[in-house]
Amino acid sequence: MQPKNETMAKTKELTTGRPFRLILNFTIPVLLGYVLQQTYSLIDAILLGRFVSLNGLASVGVSSSVLFLILGFCSGCATGFAIPVAQKFGAHDYSLMRRFYVTGLRLSILISAVLAVVTCLLCHRILHWLSTPQEIFGDAYIYLFITFVGIPCTFLYNLLASVIRALGNSKVPLYFLLLSTVLNIVLDLFCILVLRMGVAGAAVATVVAQGLSALLCYIYMRKRFGILRATPEECRRDPAIASSILAIGVPMGLQFSITAIGSIMLQSSNNALGTVCVAAYTVAFRIKMFFMCPFDALGTAMAIFAGQNYGAGLPQRIRLGLKDTLLMVVIYTVVAALILAVGIKWLALLFVSPTETEVIDKAALYTYFNISFYLALGSLIVLRNTIQGLGFTAFAMYSGVAEMVARIAVSLFVVPALGFLGVCMGDPLAWVFACTFLVPAFVYVYSKIRDIRPVNPAAS
Repeated sequence: MQPKNETMAKTKELTTGRPFRLILNFTIPVLLGYVLQQTYSLIDAILLGRFVSLNGLASVGVSSSVLFLILGFCSGCATGFAIPVAQKFGAHDYSLMRRFYVTGLRLSILISAVLAVVTCLLCHRILHWLSTPQEIFGDAYIYLFITFVGIPCTFLYNLLASVIRALGNSKVPLYFLLLSTVLNIVLDLFCILVLRMGVAGAAVATVVAQGLSALLCYIYMRKRFGILRATPEECRRDPAIASSILAIGVPMGLQFSITAIGSIMLQSSNNALGTVCVAAYTVAFRIKMFFMCPFDALGTAMAIFAGQNYGAGLPQRIRLGLKDTLLMVVIYTVVAALILAVGIKWLALLFVSPTETEVIDKAALYTYFNISFYLALGSLIVLRNTIQGLGFTAFAMYSGVAEMVARIAVSLFVVPALGFLGVCMGDPLAWVFACTFLVPAFVYVYSKIRDIRPVNPAAS
C-alpha cells in the first residue's frame, strides 16, 4: 500500500456530499471529453464533405453503424472492466481493486488484438452485407480497414479512461483527449489537404491520435496513480477474477453490439436508397452524436456514482443521484431541442455545400424526429448506466435487444413502405422500446440492493 497522501491524491470518493453537485462536477470534464471525441469525428466529416467530395463523406458514413458495433463492443467491455474497480474503491478494498485493474488490462489487450485481426479479414464482406453503393465501396473499405487496425488503441484508451473515472477523477482523461483532439485535427489537415489522402488520411489521423492518447494515459497512470501500483502477488493471474470481470464487461459490450445490429439493419436499408440518403444520414448522425454527449456524460457519471455507492453500501444515495441526474436530463432535453429545431439546417451546411438541398432537407427531417424523443434517449442512457454501475449488466444487454428488435422491424417493414421517412422513425422507436424495459428493470434492481448495509456505518 502506497502512503495515503500519494495514494489518494488523484482520486475522489463520491460516497459523501450532495449527489447533485457531485454528479454535475464529475460530469463536466466527462462531457468536455466526449465533445472533444465528437469534434474530431466532425472534423473528419467536414473536411471530407467540403474538401474531398460527397462520395467521400458518404463512404465514411456508410460504415458508421458497423463501427458502432465493433468499437461499441470495445467501449462497453472497457467500461464494464472498470465497474469492479469503482465498487472496490468505494468499499476501500484497494488490493482487490488492483487485481481487477491488472486483469482487465490483460484481457483488453487480448480481446482487442483478436478483434482487430478478425474484423480486418472480414472488412470486404461486411461492406457487401451493408449493401454499400458501388461508387463509394473502395473508399469505405479503406476507411473501415484502417479503423479496424486501430482497435487496440481504442480499447486500451477506453479502459484506462474508465479506470481513472472509476477512482472519481474525470479530469485526467480529458487532458489526454484534448491532446489527442488537437493532434487529430492537425493530422486531418495535413493528410487530407496537404497529402491528399482522402478518407485514408481521416482514418490514419484518428488511429494515430487515439494510440498516442492511450500510450500517454498509461504512462501517466503508472507514475501518478500510486493506488494502482500492484504488487507481484496482485499481478498473479486469477481465473476467478477474470471470469468475474468478463461476466460484467462482455454483457456491456454485447449491449452495444446488439444495439448496433439493429442500427446496421436500419443503415443497410438506408444505403439501398442511394448516395443522397447515405450522405443525409451521415450528416444527421454526426450531429446527433454530438448533441448526445451530455446524455452520455451524465450516464457515465451515474455509472461511477452508482458503482462507488454500491460498494460503500449506500443504496439510498443511488436513488437520490438518479433523481438528480434525470432532472438534468430534462433541462438539457429542452435546451437541445430548441437549438436543433432552429439551427439544424445551418449545422448541416458545415458538412455539405448549400447546393445540396436534398441532403440538407433529409438531414433536418431525421433530426426533427430525433429531438421529439430526446427525453426517452436521455432517460435510457442514464437508467442503463446506473444499472450497469450496480453490476447488473445483463439487464443492459436485454435493453439492447429491445432497441435491436425495434430497428429491425422498422428496416424490414417501415423503410420499404416510407423510404427515408421510415429511417427517421428507427431511433425514436428503439429508444421508447428500451425505456419500456429499463424502468421496471431498475425498480427490480433497486429492490435487490436497497437493504445492503454501509461498509462504513458512519457514512450512513
